[in-house]
Amino acid sequence: MKPFLILQLRPEPEASDNEFAAFLDKGGLGAQEVRRIRLEREEIPADLDPADYAGVIVGGGPGCISDPEERKPEVEKRIEAAILRLMPQITAQDIPFMGCCYGIGILAHHLGAEVSKARYGEPVGAVPCHVTGAGRADPLLAGLPERFEALVGHKEAVQALPPGCAHLLESEACPFQMIRFGRNVYATQFHPEADGKDFALRIGIYRHRGYFRPEEAETLTQVILAARTDIAPRILRNFVERYRVA
Repeated sequence: MKPFLILQLRPEPEASDNEFAAFLDKGGLGAQEVRRIRLEREEIPADLDPADYAGVIVGGGPGCISDPEERKPEVEKRIEAAILRLMPQITAQDIPFMGCCYGIGILAHHLGAEVSKARYGEPVGAVPCHVTGAGRADPLLAGLPERFEALVGHKEAVQALPPGCAHLLESEACPFQMIRFGRNVYATQFHPEADGKDFALRIGIYRHRGYFRPEEAETLTQVILAARTDIAPRILRNFVERYRVA
């Protein structure tokens, strides 16, 4: 059985462990079905072949690919370079890939599209996402309603649809909420692995990282916990079920 490869970027152990547990829970994965690499403290082995895995899942993190190089901490530079080294093979061979939040920036940047803070950043919250015409035909969105809420919080965003991509989900403030390159390479701006409790934890951890004013943390937590966030994780489950290899 091919495992799924989960690449994580969060330097905070509590946030990383919570995200990993969320990937297992929302994806319907057992621990024996995955290989976890925490990139802030581990190197990707030189002989790692993405094709040896059922799929590659990339989590979120506090870094921004559009930040000037001189302002990026060394650990963020290393993480970014490590994932970007995998992207040519993933896109050329159409290896199943699900990039969550930071992952859409990685995919779009690799494909030559602009990722920046110019437009489309979204504060922490639950936003209504709408299925596009292309999204209605995509297997990962099969059975989902035309409109549902998803959890977001990002400073940078994709500014135009990357070449070769299908546009699957959009929102009013950020048009590119989910895209697909080829048949099997997906990325979302929102967090398909997270529910309100997961985001409440992250609000506490990242309250001083510029996503919102620290004094707003308690109010944001209550809003998040009250939001209906059960639909978006079905996308992650559909990804796992589509590419799980018996």
